[in-house]
This record gives sequence, C-alpha cells and structure tokens, in this order.
Amino acid sequence: MRNYRPRIVDNQLEKILHRIGAVLVQGPKWCGKTTTAEQKASSVIYLDDPSRQRMYQQAAEINIGVLLQGDTPRLMDEWQLIPQLWDAVRFEVDHRKAEGQFILTGSAVPSLTDEINHTGTGRFARLTMRTMSLLESGDSTGEVGLHWLFEQHNEQPAGLSTIDITRLAFLICRGGWPGVIDKQEEDALALSYDYYDAVVESDISRVDGVKRNPELARRLTRSLARHQGAQVSLETIRQDMATNDEGALGESSFAQYITALKNIFVVDDMPAWNPNLRSKTAIRTSDTRYFNDSSIATAALGVGPSDLVQDLNTMGLLFETMAVRDLRVYAAALDGRVYHYRDKNGLECDAVVHLRNGSYGLVEIKLGGDTLIEEGAKTLLTLAGKIDTTRMKAPSFLMVLTGVGEFPLRRPDGVYVVPIGCLGV
Repeated sequence: MRNYRPRIVDNQLEKILHRIGAVLVQGPKWCGKTTTAEQKASSVIYLDDPSRQRMYQQAAEINIGVLLQGDTPRLMDEWQLIPQLWDAVRFEVDHRKAEGQFILTGSAVPSLTDEINHTGTGRFARLTMRTMSLLESGDSTGEVGLHWLFEQHNEQPAGLSTIDITRLAFLICRGGWPGVIDKQEEDALALSYDYYDAVVESDISRVDGVKRNPELARRLTRSLARHQGAQVSLETIRQDMATNDEGALGESSFAQYITALKNIFVVDDMPAWNPNLRSKTAIRTSDTRYFNDSSIATAALGVGPSDLVQDLNTMGLLFETMAVRDLRVYAAALDGRVYHYRDKNGLECDAVVHLRNGSYGLVEIKLGGDTLIEEGAKTLLTLAGKIDTTRMKAPSFLMVLTGVGEFPLRRPDGVYVVPIGCLGV
C-alpha cells in the first residue's frame, strides 16, 4: 500500500500466520489495524462498507461460507458486524487444516454470545495493536533497544535524542494515532481531540448497543486521567467523579461504563508483578490505571502542550502513560509483557519488562533532571537487592527512562539512563 509506514507489529503478524489458521488483530479504533492487516492479506472483505453491508448480512443468513471464499490470508475487516463469522472461521480452519487462512480485525473484544459459541482456542491467535510508538512515528532513533539491554554485557550505550521539553509535551498530547503523525501540529492536536470526542459521544455506546450518557463518559474519563499511573480502586475513581465533577454513576452503571471503555481498548490497565523476594514483604496486586494512549488523557483533562510545560508534575504523570505504551510495544516484539511493582512499604517500580524465558528488566520513568534520575536509580537498586536470586533470575538491566536528555549512559552503579528519544526494540 502506498505511503505505508512500517509497524513493529508487522513481524509479529507474519510469525503468527505461519503457525495457526486464523489471527484476530484487535486494538483501539484508528490505531492502524486494517492498514497493517492489508499488508499481509491476499484478499479482503470490508464488512463496514455501507454499499455492501445488507448484502453481506443476507449472505451470512443464507450461506455464510461464501464470505470466506478468497485467496488466503483472507482479511475480514470489522468482523464483529457479523458475529457469526467467528464460528464460521473456526469451523473452516478446522477443516482446511492449514495455517495463515484468515485475519480478522476489530475494535471490540469478542465474547461468547448467542451468535458466538466457541472461544476459538487452538484456531485463533490474538494480536493486540496499540498506537504508534515513538520509534514507529520517527520520533525516536531506536539506538538503545530493549533487545540490546537484555543481551548487553555492561557496555556503554550510544545514541542521541533530539526531544526537548517542548517537543515532548507536544508528543504526549498528539499521541500515536497513525492519522496524525504527518499532520501539522495544530491539525494533529485537533484530530486527537476529535478521537476523544468520538469515544465519549459514540463509541462507548456502539460497542454493545447500550446508550450511555456522553457527559458522564466525559466525567469518568476525566477522573481516570487524574489517576493515570496510580493503583487506585475503581470505587475511588467513582467517588472522585462525585467530588470533582458534581455527579457520579451508581456502582452497576459505573462498572458497565468501565467495561465498555476496556472493550474498545481505551482503558489499558497494567497488572502487578509478583517476584520472589528475600523477605516476606506483602506485594500490592492492584492494577495500575492507564489509557491506551496519552492523548486520551490530555484530551479528557482539556490540556495542551503549553499547559504541560507549565505544570511539570502533571506532565510527568502523562509522560509515564506514553512511556508505558512504548515499552509495551517494544516488549511485545520480544514476546514480553510489562508489569508494575509496589509493596506494602511503598517501594514502587514503574515498569517491569518480563520476557517468556524469565528474563526481566526494571524500569523507572522520570521526566529528567539529576534529582529525579538519582531517585529512580535508588529505587531500582533497592528493589533489585530484595529479589531472591536463588529462586529466580537477577534482573537483566536496571533503567531510568527519561523524557528529556540528549545521551544515554550507564552509570557506575550499573543503572542505565536512557532518553525515550533513543529507546527502541
């Protein structure tokens, strides 16, 4: 496709198609799922094509198999508009007994319903796409990759970041939506606001056909934005709505709103990490609250780049949301996941990048500056000293990931300091 900007997930999709019959590419609207899937597909059916929707529905009722005919891999875009396609694809994969038959793309989580009777285990793989990392958008050089950090032997990293505080504030507000990357700054920011408006005005209701109040959705997302990077209960967020926005949802309705935001991949909470420690310190297991993209938080709060530069505390919290997104994108390419650590004594680590082979790295996320970097390094060294290395591996690396700063380096104590403008896979 013309003007296609390569994505890190391209290689992941290629690998999945070689090992299983069908893959579900899921993630938030406008993150590039269809465009990415088109690069691998040999035939495509666009189920949201208004000129053909009725015809597709009729075909599904009469003989759904005709929708599956075509060169493989066959892309079924927005498959959830005809939910019975899920079982039809599963059945077809069973009988073809071949890999790489179908790619399904959708912006909502599939669930068992009257029209979906099987989870698809063994027939489907799931691939979650997120918005573009700074490496994919061309804002990071990628000179210090996670892979290098896991494999290095106490070497000094090399690289140069050109992201200053003003540019960083803009990147946080712009987000990683593919449609904004090449726009002028004013247009890019406006489009990110448009995305947020669509979520609260329409998408939160369209996901399951339940009409929801856009103003309450705005209040909820604003409260979630105030708690980015925090391990707070959902009840705390519900009460925060009442305190700060003069209105609250009942417990049942609140839970439904949260579920809807998760099902359209707007909310992307981070699970807790549970390592083996030398002492019997109690580990907190609450999820850490994040949006899929930092621009959702800035839009919910109604702030722009200049507001962030004038309020560095808020900027630091929202930078963490963006940094976590990038870590998740890079970790997924290494078959890894990202977790958060916090214990009862208040010791906290912003991100733990954990690979399937048991290797892991500890990461503190800071805007920059000697004081914050020193604080982050101290936290990392303290946590590393608590890990029982007779029962699990020692950390492969300790890293303070910063928003600003020109050069990456390895400190005498072994802690890496890496600007996000140098980070990559």
